[in-house]
Amino acid sequence: MPPARAVPSVGAMDLAVFAGVASTGLFAMSYLPMLMKAGRTKDLSSYSLGNLAITNAGNALYSVYVFSLPVGPIWFLHTFYLVTSALMLAWFLRYRSRGPVAGAGPAGTGRHARTTEPTDQPAEPAGATR
Repeated sequence: MPPARAVPSVGAMDLAVFAGVASTGLFAMSYLPMLMKAGRTKDLSSYSLGNLAITNAGNALYSVYVFSLPVGPIWFLHTFYLVTSALMLAWFLRYRSRGPVAGAGPAGTGRHARTTEPTDQPAEPAGATR
């Protein structure tokens, strides 16, 4: 009798590595719109210094654990988090007194703000209705 051939299969570790790689990509993609908007508008007023500082401290401490593990998707994901949280903190500190970039639109929407023509009409008090 000939020996039985091994049937190729996906092991539990292969599935775990695939899930790690896929989730790393998804998490990284979820951060990109935030980073692009913050980089484009320089408006980080919706972020707090405390949150950004604690996030960076936590990431630095968590690095001791992550980098003690074998190289894998968690290394890449955590490195991405380290870089993006440090970048957001640096941008926050650099641009906090500036506000949005001119021409970036209201509250960094990426659209130019509409301008209104001056009129001869006096401004109405806040809350006034016609």
